Amino acid sequence: MNEDVAAAESLRDGYKQMMAEVGKVVIGQDQVVNDVLTCIFCNGHVLLVGVPGLAKTLLVNTISQVLDLSFNRIQFTPDLMPSDISGSEILDENRNFKFIRGPIFSNIILADEINRTPPKTQAALLEAMQEKSVTVGGNKHMLPNPFFVLATQNPIEQEGTYALPEAQLDRFMFNVVIDYPKFADEVMVVKATTGSITQQLKPILTGNDILKYQQLIRKVPVADNVVEYAVKLVSKTRASSEYAHEYATKYLSYGAGPRAGQFLILGAKCHALFNGKLSPDIEDVQAIAKPILRHRIIRNYKAEAEGISIEKIIDTLL
Repeated sequence: MNEDVAAAESLRDGYKQMMAEVGKVVIGQDQVVNDVLTCIFCNGHVLLVGVPGLAKTLLVNTISQVLDLSFNRIQFTPDLMPSDISGSEILDENRNFKFIRGPIFSNIILADEINRTPPKTQAALLEAMQEKSVTVGGNKHMLPNPFFVLATQNPIEQEGTYALPEAQLDRFMFNVVIDYPKFADEVMVVKATTGSITQQLKPILTGNDILKYQQLIRKVPVADNVVEYAVKLVSKTRASSEYAHEYATKYLSYGAGPRAGQFLILGAKCHALFNGKLSPDIEDVQAIAKPILRHRIIRNYKAEAEGISIEKIIDTLL
């Protein structure tokens, strides 16, 4: 118990150092950085939605340096094949099959514009996310551990895109919306990126540290009332549930599945440790509810016609 408490305090201190170190390069996106770190320590994945030029690639690259993890960026295009992600088998000089690893074999993967590639290629990435392995030529190849995917989508241009099915969207722990920086932050960005000084980042944690903290988060105790709150919150999104909210019956076609409740509790545990608490409360569940529920509830035509946004619905449920 004493060792776990000490580890929790170490994680809190490490979180503050990571936020400060990433903040040297990524300016004005503290909430986005917090959400990405939460997913990493919960062993989850992030779908990041934002217009081009908001430092999504820089964010992932910076976090990989601060965590001392390997990083690969995959640009998703309509002609991308599954083997371009996972790798392929070739005949070597001795006429034996040799597996050539693809870019998926890295600790952190940036899947840039994931909705620009056909479902077959999307599925290759999503299999890796779920199973932490790839199968090529009937042989299973394990991915590095820890393994984390940050996929991006452009919310503006939808021509020539392949929308992720709901079952695949559900694999992502968080759906994070990244917005334009505030004026003061943008001034700092312009100053920092148009000068001759480059920031030198130092690694705060290692891959082994992350694996240990992932196990620690799962050991965090949670009171029954907090678990019940999370499950009721998810149940409110389902029109057929006994706890259904009037907004669910009026504005939602489909509600969130059981995975949402699991992620709410895992995310609340991590949020609590980041903030120096040894057990999460209802406020911790509320703090991470939006990115978890945002892509798991489907508005109906009535909601779209009346201009009722997903955020408005979640706020009402909370």
